Amino acid sequence: PSISNVVVDLARYPELADAFSSGKTVVIPDAVSDPRLSSVRASLDLRGVQSIIVVPMRWRAAVIGAIVLRTERGGTPFSDADVRFCEVIASLTARALRNAHRFEQVQKANDAEAERRRRVELERIAFVAFLRRLVSRYSRSDDQRWAETLLPRESDDELERLVSVAMQVIEEEAKG
Repeated sequence: PSISNVVVDLARYPELADAFSSGKTVVIPDAVSDPRLSSVRASLDLRGVQSIIVVPMRWRAAVIGAIVLRTERGGTPFSDADVRFCEVIASLTARALRNAHRFEQVQKANDAEAERRRRVELERIAFVAFLRRLVSRYSRSDDQRWAETLLPRESDDELERLVSVAMQVIEEEAKG
């Protein structure tokens, strides 16, 4: 899960570059004599590579990866059944990667929603705490219940402005 966006130098793997550019399976029965591999022949000789299969993994129209298999010199060459099997595995792997990507997107969306809910809940808690303190400080007498009716319209507008400012402060406090 922690591996993502692995960068591969395609100059070191011409067979892989061919599969990525064509989008088709590349089968090289004899790596020693294949002209596509002339630039990396020494490396293949050191590893004793006989044959190579590269099967691209597709997501929609794009190639998102590839399965690469090699046989050693003297080993059994790849059969048509081996190639078909690798193509099935590549297709299944591409689907699994696509599903894993979708799962990560849903999980990120859920995490963002949970964070939003937590922020809203903290805003509510801060607001209730503010109101509780404000009310307890200014409503110590029974006279306050009917006193608001005596306020002029300008005072009502100013109270609305103060409530708006208080809500902005509460939102900032909820952010932490």
